[in-house]
Amino acid sequence: MKIFYGKQSIDNLDIQSIVKASKSEKITQGDFVSKFENSLKKKFRSKYCSVVSNGTAALYLSIKSLKLKKDSKIIQSPNTFFSSSYSIIMNELIPDFSDIENQTYNLDLNKLEDKIKKDKKVRAIIAVDYAGHPCDWVSLNFLKKKYKLYLINDNCHSMGSKINNNIGYAVKYADLVTQSYHPVKNFTTGEGGSVLTNNFFLHREIAKLRNHGMERSPSLSKKNGSWFYQVNNYGFNFRISDILCALGVSQLKKLTKFIIKRNEIAKIYNTSLSSYDFIQAPKVLKNYYHAFHLYPILINFKKLKTSKKVFFKKMQKANIFLQVHYIPVHTQPFLNKYGFRKGQYPICESFYDQEVSLPIHYSLDKKKIDYILFNLKKYLK
Repeated sequence: MKIFYGKQSIDNLDIQSIVKASKSEKITQGDFVSKFENSLKKKFRSKYCSVVSNGTAALYLSIKSLKLKKDSKIIQSPNTFFSSSYSIIMNELIPDFSDIENQTYNLDLNKLEDKIKKDKKVRAIIAVDYAGHPCDWVSLNFLKKKYKLYLINDNCHSMGSKINNNIGYAVKYADLVTQSYHPVKNFTTGEGGSVLTNNFFLHREIAKLRNHGMERSPSLSKKNGSWFYQVNNYGFNFRISDILCALGVSQLKKLTKFIIKRNEIAKIYNTSLSSYDFIQAPKVLKNYYHAFHLYPILINFKKLKTSKKVFFKKMQKANIFLQVHYIPVHTQPFLNKYGFRKGQYPICESFYDQEVSLPIHYSLDKKKIDYILFNLKKYLK
């Protein structure tokens, strides 16, 4: 028995949906693409949706659709996956960071505003709802309006999260919302992603760019023929197949029960770990509903006189495969030329030193959870 920190849950209804799509006349650019987009719009309360090949493609196209001046800056959290940074760089823009706060591990908005005030090159913010706990989007929206910035919600962790019981909070406050449907996420298409927005012009640009930049319209067809298209600006093949979208349609229907189960597992962990003064469990602020894509705990390894590396090896011997989210992005070598270095964002770096992501997914049963906790306590005595 091997237990991983994340895992998909596929049932017979999912498989039936995949089989149905595979028997369709079109298995790419067919009906299941629009069905999935419509399901996502309804679930997350957006006007527009473009499904794409993965979450990184969603980020890249979102940034590109803003048409920012070359060398504009985009601020992000250093506590995220590094695709955010290289999506900025590939758009010929400059990545920048602001430190996190130590309750939800999201962007510290006081530090963020201080940074915005000092740098007129900042034109956008990418805010991650880390682990599934939403940022303070009301305040982020205030900063957006005050400094005339664009706001992107990297929503990949928090599909199913809520603010004031509103599952559509992300598109309410952000110009663009990116999602990922990787197998470890809260629901999956295998590989896939989307961009949600209420802005028609941004949606239209993303819809073109994901399909080579090809433009079709009734007027062009009438003038030149039904086959005709034109390309005013090159795009990319970031499409997603109908087979994957069919899986997405089926999986999305189960998102609520997936999130309920994740919250149940989180409660068990909370209760079991509450007596350990060297472990900090995730906090959930009032009026927020946590999706628990991750269950990140902070372990004071110095107090235990051991190391994270040794602890991981011991858990691996028990066939429990933990993870760390994330290596601070600003410490990655590919960002050295931008002047980033270790020590610049101390809260994030301290968080990384202690953070461990425990297994949390729909397939975990009580027996496996008890086994995880038994070994966790055994190695942390």
